[in-house]
Amino acid sequence: MARLILFNKPYGVLSQFTDGEARATLSDHITLPGVYPAGRLDRDSEGLLLLTDDGRLQARIADPRFKTAKTYLVQVEGVASDEALDQLRRGVRLKDGMTLPAEAERIPAPDLWPRDPPVRFRKSVPDEWISLTIREGRNRQVRRMTAAVGLPTLRLVRWRIGDWTLDRLAPGQWREVRVG
Repeated sequence: MARLILFNKPYGVLSQFTDGEARATLSDHITLPGVYPAGRLDRDSEGLLLLTDDGRLQARIADPRFKTAKTYLVQVEGVASDEALDQLRRGVRLKDGMTLPAEAERIPAPDLWPRDPPVRFRKSVPDEWISLTIREGRNRQVRRMTAAVGLPTLRLVRWRIGDWTLDRLAPGQWREVRVG
């Protein structure tokens, strides 16, 4: 039976166990032997990262061919117009080509933990939260998609991967679930 670890990756932590530059890594939070990340989450992003000891499960989660849905809660700078959301829903042209259509909607500000360091706040510029679900995993894709529609990302929290969610996990915490 495969092991699957659901981990709430804090802001500033690399999605790897070692780093030659003394930055925070997964080894600062997870000491289980033999588990490896199934995909990545940028250092400046937070939220759900899955780790497993099963190579096939790792590939099924991380490989874009399987189009596993990943849902992000995204605080954007500006107001998400219907037009911007429709662009995200149709797919956005990036330097590396068109993205697949995404699910995109405005959401109320989620009840999340405070980020350390806090997101910069500017009185003169509104911000809003959107939920964005994608089925591919290009480098910094969500940030590039929101920027392409005129909504720079301020905070990015991955909430769901497939059927697994971040529910009730504080930053730096993890829990194991059995699969297979």
